[in-house]
Amino acid sequence: MYNSIQNKTQDKSIAQNGQKIRILLADDHKLIRVGLKSLFTKHEDMTVVSEAENGKDAVEKIKTQHPDVAILDLVLGDISGIDVVKKITDENTKTKIIILTSHIKDSDVTESLKAGVNAYVLKDINSETLVMIVRTINEGAMWIDPKAVSILRNTHTGGVIPQKTYTRANFKAQHSNLTEREYEVLKLVVDGKSNLEIAKILNISEHTSKAHVCNIIQKLVVDDRTQAAVKAIKEGLV
Repeated sequence: MYNSIQNKTQDKSIAQNGQKIRILLADDHKLIRVGLKSLFTKHEDMTVVSEAENGKDAVEKIKTQHPDVAILDLVLGDISGIDVVKKITDENTKTKIIILTSHIKDSDVTESLKAGVNAYVLKDINSETLVMIVRTINEGAMWIDPKAVSILRNTHTGGVIPQKTYTRANFKAQHSNLTEREYEVLKLVVDGKSNLEIAKILNISEHTSKAHVCNIIQKLVVDDRTQAAVKAIKEGLV
C-alpha cells in the first residue's frame, strides 16, 4: 500500500514538472499496442505519443516526433525491429530503443545489441518491471532480460560486450571483497537463475540466496542482478 502511494506521488511530481516520458509503440498486433498504452497511461510521468503497426511507419514517426523511448517488436511485418534500430541509429536520433519480443534466439539478442538497442525485454515480463525499465532507459541505463544474459555469455565475440580475461588470482585481486560463495552465486546469476533456483542448487535457503545476491549487487556497484551479470560477463569475472 505504501509503495503504491509512493509511486503515485512520484508520478504526479514528475508530471507536474513537465517531464513526461514520451513513448512510441510499434507492434503489428493492435491488441499488444492497446495493452501497452493502457499500462503506460496509468502513470502520470508517461504518455504514449504515437503508435506504428509496421517498421517503416515506426521509422518515420521516430524521425518526425522524436519520442524519448520507442518500444519495438522484432517482427513488424515489413522490416524487422532490428532494421528499424539501424535506420534510426543512422539518423543519430536521441530516442532510446527497447526491443519487446517473444523471441530469444541467439542472433536476435546479439544483432539487437550490435544495432544499438538500449534494452532487450521478453514479453512475459511483469508489467510494473516494464514501467521501471522505461524509466531507467530514459535516464540512460541499459537493460537485458536475465534469460538473454546467458546467450551473451556463451555466444558473444567481443563485438557486443567487450570481454576482459582474468585469471582466478586476477579476479581475487580485482574483487577481493567478493567471497567464494558470492562468486558461486554470481555465476548462477549470469546463467539466469532465480533466487529460489540458486538456493536449490547450492542447498541454502532462499533468504540466504537473496542476501548473497544483494551483497553482490552492492560490491559490484550496480543497481540490480541483471547489471551484475552484464558486468561479470564484460569484465570476464565468470
